[in-house]
Parts: sequence; C-alpha cells; structure tokens
Amino acid sequence: MTFYHFTGIKGSGMSSLAQILFDSGEQVQGSDFQTYYFTEKPLRDRQITILDFDPNNIKPGMTVILGNAYPDDHPEIVRAKELGLEVIRYHKFLGDYIKKYTSIAITGAHGKTSTTGLMSHVIGGYMPTSFLIGDGTGSGKHDASFFVMEACEYRRHFLAYQPDYAVMTNIDFDHPDYFTDIEDVYNAFQQLALQVKKAIIACGDDDYLQKIQAKVPVVYYGFGAQNDFAARNVIKTTEGTTFEVYVRNEFYSTFTIPLFGDHNVLNSLSVIALSHYEEIPADLVQERLTTYSGVKRRFTETKIGNNVLVDDYAHHPTEIRATVQSARQKYPDKKLVAVFQPHTFSRTEAFLQDFADSLSQADAIYLCDIFSSAREKSGNLTINDLKNLIDGSEILQQDSVTELKKYDNAVFLFMGAGDVHKFQEAFEEILKI
Repeated sequence: MTFYHFTGIKGSGMSSLAQILFDSGEQVQGSDFQTYYFTEKPLRDRQITILDFDPNNIKPGMTVILGNAYPDDHPEIVRAKELGLEVIRYHKFLGDYIKKYTSIAITGAHGKTSTTGLMSHVIGGYMPTSFLIGDGTGSGKHDASFFVMEACEYRRHFLAYQPDYAVMTNIDFDHPDYFTDIEDVYNAFQQLALQVKKAIIACGDDDYLQKIQAKVPVVYYGFGAQNDFAARNVIKTTEGTTFEVYVRNEFYSTFTIPLFGDHNVLNSLSVIALSHYEEIPADLVQERLTTYSGVKRRFTETKIGNNVLVDDYAHHPTEIRATVQSARQKYPDKKLVAVFQPHTFSRTEAFLQDFADSLSQADAIYLCDIFSSAREKSGNLTINDLKNLIDGSEILQQDSVTELKKYDNAVFLFMGAGDVHKFQEAFEEILKI
C-alpha cells in the first residue's frame, strides 16, 4: 500500500483520482483551501482526510501528487523535496497509471465530462470499469479491465497520455490565456492523435477533426451521411430523444436516450461507435443509455413549485447554446431565464460578442461579475462590457436574487464554471419561503 498525499485535492481531476486510488486500496489524504467546493463531497463520503495547506502535512514515506493549478514552489512541495519524496504532477501520474488498462481518453473543447460519464456508465455495464470524470467523480474497481477518463487539452496536459482509444468530440478555440488561436488547438489534438494505440473515435461533423492524421483507424460519427456512424431520423420530445444509427450507410439499430439537445445525440453516438468497435451488443448499449442519470453540473435540475432551476457548467458560447437548446426541447412552454457568470477575464474578452449572441437566445438575461481564477486575478474589462451588448440584460448580485422571483413557471439556467451556484442557492432559499 502506498500513502498518497494530494496537494490541491479539491480540483476536479484530483478529487476523482484520489477516489480511484482510495477505492483501489491505497492510503489517501489531501490538502486544499477551506472554501467548500462540490468536488469534496465524494471525498468526505469516503472519509478521506482533507487538510488545510500546510508543509507539516508532508511526512516521510509519502508520494505527493501535485495539482496542475499549483506551482512547484508551493510550501508543501518544498517540504516534500526536502524530505526526498517523489512528487509527480497529476497528469503525469495519470499517464502512467492508465497503462495497465484498456484506456479510453475522452477529449474535446466541449462535451468531455458528459461523454466520459456516459461512456463509463455504458462500458461499465459490459466489463468492470474504473473511471475519472471531470465533475470530481471517480471510481476504482479492483478487477477493472477498462479505464475511462476525461483528458483536458489545457496546456497540452493530455499529451501525458498514450491511450488505447481517444474519443474527440470537437475542436474549438478556448483557453485564450494559453492557446493562440484555433490552429494552435488543432495542433495539440493532432499531437495526441499520434499517441493513440488502437483507434480514434472522432466527430466527423467537425471540420478540424476531419483533418486529423493518425497511425491508427479514425472512426467518424455525426449527423452527416458521410460519417461511419450516422444518426438519422432524430425525434425530439419532452421525454428525450430517439434516433436511428447507420453504420457505413447500413441500418444498425434505433436508440432512445433520456437526454436533450443535438450535443447529447453526438455524445451518445460516440459511445455507440466505440461500443460497436469493442463488440458490445446494441441491446446492452441501449439498456445502459436508458439508465444513465448524468454527471454533476451538466443540466442538473432542481424543481421548486412550478419552477425549474438548472445548474450547468456552460462557460463557453458553444456550451451556452447547447444548454439553451436542451431547455427549449424539454420545456417548450416555459420562459428561459439565463443567469450567467463569465469565467476568466481572458475568455470573456476573447468571446465577448459571441457570449452576447448565445445568451440572447434566452428570454431574460442576468449577468454576474466575472469570476477570476487562480491563474488570472484581473483583466481589461468588467461585466458591464458584456451587458452593453445584450439589450434588456441586467446585472445580478447575490443579495439581489429576489429580482428573479418576478418570473414564475420558468426555467432558470445558472451557467458558469466559477461559483455561480451561490446565486442559485440564494434563490432556492427565497423560493422555499
């Protein structure tokens, strides 16, 4: 048994990895800031010790896993090096760990977390599967043969992985604090493609993914008829979505998912394609699709009276459009009220007009102050720059959420990658009075 200490254990990937190692029988503890974050609940459920950052947490004999948000001169890391302990970055550790499994890396600018959750649920119904999801959920099975993981492109961290399979959902420009343009993003994905060992499952409706070159087969999925796996005759209802799947223009099977929006059809199609490649029966895939309950902070609903409050991680214009589309499909007769908290100044500045355009698809728009990150404390603009581009939008403060109560029988979309949940929690308390 190894004793692992996680510096920054509440990070979404770090929390998941800590759970996996704990479930696998290792000794695990970690440290972080005291501020509550939703990723810590599964750690506390397992009674994994969470300490405040302190160099005295580091003891002889430990292996220290360092979260990517923290520098090499973090006090705990300095102490670890003084003691001569092994210190390894999260993505480097994970790259070594997955080598003992049939690994499936899910990557893309959007849809990674949802697809990882869906893939692990479906594959887990066929063979024992360990998984690492970017919503802070992880599970380690002693007898696992598959390992499904979310692989993030930020700072090219996913190049630490040499997976058996890679699912590539899309290529889009994001993380403008690191990537220079979409060509830079594409080049990162192209580098990863050359490291895949068995096959790549890629969305063929994406122009950049169509250009991917690899040493292994590239299997394309999408709505377009040119794809190896194509979704046709899509039927959308308020209960979910049904579609037929054609494999190289031959009918394969019909699938129904309890999910909404085109993006969820594509996510499901990627899972169907990989399952077909691994010869998992279609009826088992359908059974697992039916019982999928989703991942945290991806269209997570709370119903109070005749109102629906949705917590969603959408923090890019493409993701906002997908969330609004899902809400329109499921609740066609309700007004959509968007509450959006931009995440990082650089992203807000890079996509300012696109944010305005995507948010304008809602019926009412409320904007929260820009959420700064650990790596970016300030910027050249404020939330008013976005407000000025959206007619009728209003600024929302935590102490003014009562303003939302003027809407009834509505869907409230609380969107963002920061702490937008505090606005939802405040509103929930008001609705319960």
